[in-house]
Amino acid sequence: MTSAVWRVAKFAGWLGLLLSLTATAQIDPVKRDLIQFGYDQPLEGRSPLGAYAFYYHNDPDFLRTNQTLRLALAPVYVDSELGFNHLLGPDTDFALGVAGGGYADSYSEVMAGKYLPGQSFDGNGGELSTSVYHLFNPGDLIPLNFLLRGTAHYAEYERNDDTAANFQTPRDGASFNVRTGLRWGGMEPTLFPALAMEISVWYEGYFRANPGGYGFNNDREINPSSHQFWSAAALSYTLPDSRQNFYARLVGGTTVDADRLSAYRMGGFLPLIAEYSLSLPGYFYEEFSARQFVLLNTSYLLPIAPDQRWNLNFTAATAVIDYLPGTGQPGNSVSGVGAGILYRAPADRFKVIVNYGYGFDALRNGRRGANSLTILLQYDLEKPHGDGFKGTQPDRWRGWNWLLGR
Repeated sequence: MTSAVWRVAKFAGWLGLLLSLTATAQIDPVKRDLIQFGYDQPLEGRSPLGAYAFYYHNDPDFLRTNQTLRLALAPVYVDSELGFNHLLGPDTDFALGVAGGGYADSYSEVMAGKYLPGQSFDGNGGELSTSVYHLFNPGDLIPLNFLLRGTAHYAEYERNDDTAANFQTPRDGASFNVRTGLRWGGMEPTLFPALAMEISVWYEGYFRANPGGYGFNNDREINPSSHQFWSAAALSYTLPDSRQNFYARLVGGTTVDADRLSAYRMGGFLPLIAEYSLSLPGYFYEEFSARQFVLLNTSYLLPIAPDQRWNLNFTAATAVIDYLPGTGQPGNSVSGVGAGILYRAPADRFKVIVNYGYGFDALRNGRRGANSLTILLQYDLEKPHGDGFKGTQPDRWRGWNWLLGR
């Protein structure tokens, strides 16, 4: 494959990396047809590609009223799940998932602010999963959900045109992954949800059938097992009249026996590239690999036009990171800020934002500080659900207002 053709194919593949957005803790009860696009472009240095583009479809009445089809379709990747409501009891659902495609298991090496394409590689893979969802408090204003998921995953790794000739990629092989957690509340898979709240705790374990060394003379290792533990708390609220929106999310995580393929990857400003996107405006996408971290993200949307269609957006993020050995930079604290302009159509059916980001602690050519530009777009193919404030799951939003004493 020629270099130009490979770059186009790889770009399309990376656009499809919506690997964890749809790994929610409950079957989505709302009909959705969304087109999402995001592209993050650093302005200094060569960087890993940070982008996504996908069509998200959720049909709560697929074939039968107790079946829900969720589908995320990207250029060279698909993630799907068929859910069976109340199959294991009045408050317990069951689901079967199939996912796979090109570049889903690719890895980009970044060390001390420098992207190292010679130590990066492509990975293609697929997986089958089974999930159990349980609702603990039916009828309550704010749902408390439990998830247990088992996944059989297979990945094939290969060099690309930039991988060093003497760099050995990891061995192809299968892994069995387990994810479980509790979530109180939740966030809709949309840009800047008007009303949302969440408190959650999670565990995910990776158990590999073919671990071992790779790299330059096996100078790095894929462990037989790795374990992630993390928790998150998030609040989003929109003032009913002025439509000013305030958002904050605190995420913290730790690991046991982490390696490069199971460490937390942080950086960039792409809020929908993962269910828990670890965003740091102004930095490369996935610039940092962390064994442990605490990250705070905040944003503020301010309408600046009488019809409230045009808005200023201000973001800030700060993190404390315990880097995976061999991947970090001097200093364990990093921060970034951003500002942009957002346009939203009536009923929030269409949203587009152009955002500038500055990373205070990003290392570039021996100096601190880096710039980036991001474009995010969302188009809702469904009939608008309301005025954009009421949301699409009234029980959840009533719970939010109850917490605020409204």
